[in-house]
Amino acid sequence: MKLIIMTKPTFFVEEDKIISTLFEEGMESLHLYKPDSEPIYSERLLTLLPDTYYNKVTVHGHFYLKEEYRLRGIHLDGAGMTPPDRYKGHLSYTCDRIEELKDAKKRADYVFLRDVFDGLSTDHHAAFSDSELQAASRQGLIDKHVYALGGVNMENIRRAKDLGFGGVVVCGDLWNRFDIHHELNYKDLIAHFDRLRKTVN
Repeated sequence: MKLIIMTKPTFFVEEDKIISTLFEEGMESLHLYKPDSEPIYSERLLTLLPDTYYNKVTVHGHFYLKEEYRLRGIHLDGAGMTPPDRYKGHLSYTCDRIEELKDAKKRADYVFLRDVFDGLSTDHHAAFSDSELQAASRQGLIDKHVYALGGVNMENIRRAKDLGFGGVVVCGDLWNRFDIHHELNYKDLIAHFDRLRKTVN
């Protein structure tokens, strides 16, 4: 089972150091997700990372960064979106509905299914019932090319595996381990990443 780490949607001071350490600890795939941000900030973050890890970074938006920094690929945040003209390379999508998976998988290396589990905040709920997910799994719509996104934590990774997801996308469960306003030590975050990595394997 694959483990993808998605960045916080906002930039923060220690981010480059934490991301570099995550790569050193074995992170295989990072999705650089910074919606509504100026591209110069993503460029700055990338220049602070060792270039040996660029081939493990997939970018959401500002797609020119893929070529400029020789990143792994690009990610489209909607199943109806189309990649840039003449784009060749690694491509992934986010799907909001189970019905979108079949077609999206034909066009992508893998796809995310959004809001699979209840969010870490109490006001964000899963978009699908257990029976809907089980039916999608039986029909082969959920398979090794579909990754669970939304509310993924240590407790439900096993559930995602049992449903047949090929991977999970972790965001809040990791980044919430570090208080960007009051902490400099991110050992707890790195230790949690190691636990996540062992759980998916």
